[in-house]
This record gives sequence, C-alpha cells and structure tokens, in this order.
Amino acid sequence: GHIVHNWKARWFILRQNTLLYYKFQGGRKVTPPKGRILLDGCTITCPCLEYENRPLLIKLKTQTSTEYFLEACSREERDAWAFEITGAIHAGQPGKVQQLHLLKNSFKLPPHISLHRIVDKMRDSTCGIRPSPNMEQGSTYKKTFIGSSLVDWLLSSGFAASRLEAVTLASVLMEENFLRPVGTRSTGAIRSGDLSEQFLDDSTALYTFAESCKKKISPKEEINLSTMELSGTVVKQGYLAKQGHKRKNWKVRRFVLRKDPAFLHYYDPSKEENRPVGGFSLRGSLVSALEDNGVPTGVKGNVQGNLFKVITKDDIHYYIQASSKAERSEWIEAIKKLT
Repeated sequence: GHIVHNWKARWFILRQNTLLYYKFQGGRKVTPPKGRILLDGCTITCPCLEYENRPLLIKLKTQTSTEYFLEACSREERDAWAFEITGAIHAGQPGKVQQLHLLKNSFKLPPHISLHRIVDKMRDSTCGIRPSPNMEQGSTYKKTFIGSSLVDWLLSSGFAASRLEAVTLASVLMEENFLRPVGTRSTGAIRSGDLSEQFLDDSTALYTFAESCKKKISPKEEINLSTMELSGTVVKQGYLAKQGHKRKNWKVRRFVLRKDPAFLHYYDPSKEENRPVGGFSLRGSLVSALEDNGVPTGVKGNVQGNLFKVITKDDIHYYIQASSKAERSEWIEAIKKLT
C-alpha cells in the first residue's frame, strides 16, 4: 500500500500498456478495478532485493516516479509476470523483446545441482569463498567478496561451464536471497531496471552472504515452527480464500503444499515474516469438492462458489474457496495424491 505500507492480495490483469489490479474477496475479483499502473515509460526491477525477507518481489517505477512493489507466490510465477510486463513495456521495440526471449531461455540450472549445496560449498572454510574487508569509494565493507572472484570460483568448482553461465547462476543465487549486493556499484546494477545481467562480473562490485542464510533457529522457535513439517518439497502453491474457525470470516491466504512429509500450510500475505499462520498434516485427511447449489452446512459469509473441504485425521474441517473450478480441481487432485 502507498499510504499504509501493508501487503494485500490483489487480482492483477495485464492489458496492452496497463496493469489493472482489483480487490480479491471470496476467491473472486471485485469490480471495478482498485487501481491501474500505466506501463508506458515504466522501469521494472526483478528480482527486487529491497525487502530481505521477500525475495519474490517485482518493483515497477512509473514515469512519475511512483513505485509499486508486487509479490508473487513462487519464483516461476514472479519471473513469468516480470517477463510479460517487460514485454508490454518494450512492445514498440522488437529488439528488446527478442533480447528478453534470449535471456529467458539462456540458462537452466542442471537438475542434479542444488542451490543449497552450492552455498554450503561456498561457505566451506577449506574450499569455499573467504569473505574479507574490501574498499569501495573510500568505504570499507567487512566480510565481502568481489563479483569476478565468485564467477571464478563457480567455474573452478564445476558449477558453470562458461562465465555467462556463472554470472547467470550468481544472479539466481541473489534472486533466491542467498547473496546480496553491498556498496554502490552492485546495488546500482540491481536497481537500474535494465535488461542487462543483475550480477556484475567485476573486480569493483562487492557481494556478501545474505543474513537470512546465517540465522539459526532457536530451540523454542524450532518447536513452534515444527521444522520437520516445513522441510518437505513444495509441489504446489497459490492464493486461496479460507474460512476462519472462530469468526467464520473469509481471508485470502497463500497456501503451500509440501510432500515428504505431506503438509498443507497457509501464510498471511499481509505479514512481513515468511512464517505460516497455520497448517496441518495431510496423512489420513479427506478432500472433496462442495457443490455450488446452496451454501453447505458449516459455511458462512461471502461465498462465491468453487468451494472444497479438507477434513484432517483429527476431524478438523477446513473450508477453502478457489478462484475457478479448474483451480479447485487442480488443488483437490494435488492434495489427494498426498493423503
């Protein structure tokens, strides 16, 4: 929000040169649009690293210098939106659009390489990168390394076959909040909004490990968060409306479905911290669609349809609304496979 800087779920529609956004209630958009972003003359920054605990941001800056921060629910969704919006911004410049396609398809991380494994090796005291004090424009920054050194290390460690691949891989590490830029040179590249590479293969650009990589979870937090249930592989995520258990009101939540172990967690998109506000095990659960002819028992409030219900092994009932029948079917099928 521009006045109160809170986060709200909005339904976005991309038109030829305008990005419209709507209120999102009961699993559907509320017309007329809540607002619009004119894309003519806009600059786009993706990834936007201005919020350390929100690595899935896109930043749009209009011709009048108004800034919009938009958060997706997955890296794939963020990149897809950024690609389409950038295409709309540069629609009158075929060369730029062609360059976009080349950038989008130029690099794929090999399936056997894990970003966590790369970072663990980078932090290894014997064969990793050793951060040290570095100076830029008269200021000294502790525990940093230069961009070209990281590119050299990725090549020598066999994680990339060329400098272009290494630079792209380093950009991915920044996107996923494993690394962050330090100083004017590297942060300037992030905020420029150009189509050029976000990471600089340069001896004057400084980087460091993101603080979030080094944070240790205290034993108390470990119990509350139940680290084991959050360790599963994410198989599906997206925004759905959920009915509260006490007040029976409907709120938009970002749902994340994990397997091994099978859990469904939900997050409040208006909260800064990336911690679930609830969740449950899917083992022994039942999931089913609810017909749209009439409001089922136990459901109250603003019901727009496309309802489904999950009943846990402990007989707790969760009522959820999707934005379409197709989306509801996708969620039901994905959950069924894990029950």
